[in-house]
Amino acid sequence: MSSIHDPRYIGLIQCLISLREEKNITQVEVASFLKKHQSYVAKVENLDRRLDVIELHDWLKALDIQLSEFIIISNLEKH
Repeated sequence: MSSIHDPRYIGLIQCLISLREEKNITQVEVASFLKKHQSYVAKVENLDRRLDVIELHDWLKALDIQLSEFIIISNLEKH
């Protein structure tokens, strides 16, 4: 199984999307914060591209969420 299709990774991305939407932050705004194109955000959210831990940290900064808080929120053990 490709690591991008691991249920834990899918859950992590679903959590990122939910948090972004709850905060009413657009893909364009996340991309701008990251100094990337909107297509980069879309590829991650569509599971076409995998985030590494540094990218995840930066993504969470765009959402104003601490990495430690995200680990609790995402509850990866359940996925």
